[in-house]
Amino acid sequence: MNSTIRIYIVALVILFIGAVAIEFSKPVPIDWSRNYNETLKSPYGTYIFFNELKNLFPQSTLEELGVTAYEYFNERYNWDYDEYEVDGTFVYIDEAMRIDDISAQELLDFASFGNDVFISSSYLPERIKDSLNLELSNHYDFTGTADLLLANRRSTGDSITIERGLNNIFFSELDSLNTTVLGYQRFSKENKINFIRVDHGEGRFLLHLQPVVFTNYSLLKNNNKRYTERVISYLNETPIFFDSKNKKRLSMSQSPMRYILSKPALKWAWLLGLISILIFVIFNAKRKQRIVRIIKPHENTTVAFTKTIGNLYYETRDHDNVIDKKITYFLEFIRRNYYLDTQILDEKFMKLLALKSGRKPAIVNKLVKLIAHLRAKASCSEEDLLELNRALENFYIS
Repeated sequence: MNSTIRIYIVALVILFIGAVAIEFSKPVPIDWSRNYNETLKSPYGTYIFFNELKNLFPQSTLEELGVTAYEYFNERYNWDYDEYEVDGTFVYIDEAMRIDDISAQELLDFASFGNDVFISSSYLPERIKDSLNLELSNHYDFTGTADLLLANRRSTGDSITIERGLNNIFFSELDSLNTTVLGYQRFSKENKINFIRVDHGEGRFLLHLQPVVFTNYSLLKNNNKRYTERVISYLNETPIFFDSKNKKRLSMSQSPMRYILSKPALKWAWLLGLISILIFVIFNAKRKQRIVRIIKPHENTTVAFTKTIGNLYYETRDHDNVIDKKITYFLEFIRRNYYLDTQILDEKFMKLLALKSGRKPAIVNKLVKLIAHLRAKASCSEEDLLELNRALENFYIS
């Protein structure tokens, strides 16, 4: 190796080390995204609030929910006693409440059984707004600074001024019979309602429209934590179920087959392979298929036949097939006895079924939601089969 090459190598090494040193010496950029993640210490994370909940409610337990509200609470619903096996307060904090209708209905059911649901979000699901008779409005021409006040006269000294992360969204229509106003927001000297309590069944919803007050940035600024403490003081000293932003991914999304089908080239290779195997089996079976002996079937009674089929399904663990047949037979029972269309299992269908069958709406709603959930699952377990069987028996004998 001559001296010129050595010089070039040394120069490249020095340049590489210099570039690495410059890169590592740069300050870490601040993440200003509105993530509302309880594990992040960024300005719009909720790390401080989540960890302070344990101090604000020392007598309560705090549990992070890594699954949807429907998956968590439905699994803890006792069909035999028609009640939840857990009670407490569900807490959700985010810029927008991004949940499906099934989870929204589960929260409505959970509250109706005497529990609390606390939501701090600028955008609420339509299912919750419709069920609680609420309307929201948005003024886009706000200045960006707002005063947040509480309706309780004892808390007038705890009002705060917010400059970042605001939305001028407020409650424009309320159900006056079941709603109590707890707080306001003031833009341009005009008070608008942004914090309410709505009685629902035996429980209640606490709805707050400025989630920014629970972020790290807000809690560390001035004395804003006093306002946040006042808002949280409306919660009862019961177990807290905190909706985590770090949801567990479904195993289906990480399966090899899903990856293969997501890539066009791999998908076509997979299909071509299946077609080739199918053609080979068809033509090869014609040449090599053995003569099938005719075996006289044994006589069997209806009960013995039923037991045989039941044992067959049990040994093969074909839970999906059994669940599919149970759902099919149940829907046929509905069509034959109540003359209802079972193509679309929506709110209208559940109401008509409850009226015609004379069953409690809660039992009907739980059963129909369970059927929709099981149909959507990629693979069902034995626990799913047992839960469906209990729900069907509860419907038939109630």
